[in-house]
Amino acid sequence: MSRGRGTASIVASPVLIGAVTTLIVIVSVFLAYNANKGLPFVPTYDVSAQVPGGANLVEGNEVRVGGFRVGIVDTIRTRFRRTPPDGKLRSIAVLDMKLDKTVEPLAKDTELIVRPRSALGLKYVEIRPGKSKDTISPGATIPLEQAGNPVEFDDLLNTFDEATRQYQQESLVGFGDAFAGRGADLNEAIASLSPFFDALTPVMQNLSDPRTRLKDFFKEIGETSAEVRPVARLQGELFGLMAETFDAITRDPDAFRATIEKTPGTLDAGIRSLPAQRPFLEDFTDLSRRLRPTGRILPTALARINPALSEGIRTLPQTVELNEEVGDTFDAVTDLVEEPSTLLALKDLRTTVAVGAPLLEYVAPYQSVCSYGNYFFAGLGGHISEGTSLGTAERVIVKSDTENTQDNKWGDFPGDRPADVPADVDPSSAHTPPGPPEEENVRQAAHTQPFAPAIDARGNADCQIGNSGYIDGPLPGPGGGGRYPPAPDNPNFDRDDAGGSHVVAEADTPGLAGPTFNGVPSLRHVP
Repeated sequence: MSRGRGTASIVASPVLIGAVTTLIVIVSVFLAYNANKGLPFVPTYDVSAQVPGGANLVEGNEVRVGGFRVGIVDTIRTRFRRTPPDGKLRSIAVLDMKLDKTVEPLAKDTELIVRPRSALGLKYVEIRPGKSKDTISPGATIPLEQAGNPVEFDDLLNTFDEATRQYQQESLVGFGDAFAGRGADLNEAIASLSPFFDALTPVMQNLSDPRTRLKDFFKEIGETSAEVRPVARLQGELFGLMAETFDAITRDPDAFRATIEKTPGTLDAGIRSLPAQRPFLEDFTDLSRRLRPTGRILPTALARINPALSEGIRTLPQTVELNEEVGDTFDAVTDLVEEPSTLLALKDLRTTVAVGAPLLEYVAPYQSVCSYGNYFFAGLGGHISEGTSLGTAERVIVKSDTENTQDNKWGDFPGDRPADVPADVDPSSAHTPPGPPEEENVRQAAHTQPFAPAIDARGNADCQIGNSGYIDGPLPGPGGGGRYPPAPDNPNFDRDDAGGSHVVAEADTPGLAGPTFNGVPSLRHVP
């Protein structure tokens, strides 16, 4: 039953509903933003590769094996190295790829090549797995020697410059005119080719000779075709898409021209805006990393979140009144801030805090660790409880000084050293020499320990007041260490016995007395 009431209270909270809605929107934006970089939280097989150049290759391009997508290009870097055939220092591209675990591990002799995917310059990286038993470990780099350097489609199109196209047109016109109305001449030419084929016979015999190794030529052609076969369908799609692309451009050349005209302005706007977006992207990356634990539990939490969203549909209309009340609250806060006396009060409060901070820092351990204040006030009621005609008074038991002849006892004035008894005498039961009972008085030994600590230098509890008990000296204070040596046995208790045997004057008793009944072991454990 308590669980049901807790669920109802959570669903009825508009703040929680708004937080959940915001979380779902942020997660959706995060997944959409990272879609071109693969799904988050999915393990990958990271491999780098050196290629001759990264022209028209961008981060997020696909990596394929046998025509199937197996990963993406994560980052593209540039480095310099000496390349054949002349060994000059040239710039090459280094591709950092995130591959699916299904292709791990790749053989050591794996090759790759950058191929075009469309007529507009879109590229992809094709990997050709090798056959070596040695494999490429995660994080390793495929060397430049194993990367191909294909002919770019742009290079092919650049061969048909304006002059070449003009010459081709002129050639076609000339050949067309040359063949027009010359069918009889062509027949005569074919008839005259008979001697040519007669001469061709020995040539073909030479080509069919085993010593020409022509069969190896066709074998190599077969192997070449086998290499091309995995991407034949992709190449067919490429040419089909190229035809559709050029057909679309041909149908509306004005729109294509307008696109080209607006491209420089678009790129300029990107150059101006993208640096401003970088802090947001950095913060969003950090937020996304922090949201990963939440993303892991979302599949199991959605069963509870969905009913909450349903309740939120009914609750959100009621938040209008809440928002109005919040607005009134902020208006009141604004009035408070604009009030001149508010600033004066804050300044006085800051002064109070600055002045009182040292005192609080000093006093805090005595109360928070040792609870000395509670000890003081706990006994105060019983201390001031002596009944009088006017109410109550402080209970005071006045103890008169002993009438013995001990030198430097508490009643002596002046005393030249602390009251004490010989080293081999128990100060708790020391009396004057035997005599009549009325003349036997208790001897005195000074035990003065003011200003006991609450913690040591490391913050550990050292609550000596109420925990130490009766300590047998000597434990002299800072000013009396070793000043009065322990006294020998002397039944007369003269002044030579005083001050160095059982005196306890050092405030900080050696060792830690530990915490009091509240059990706080250290200042670090105080919330």
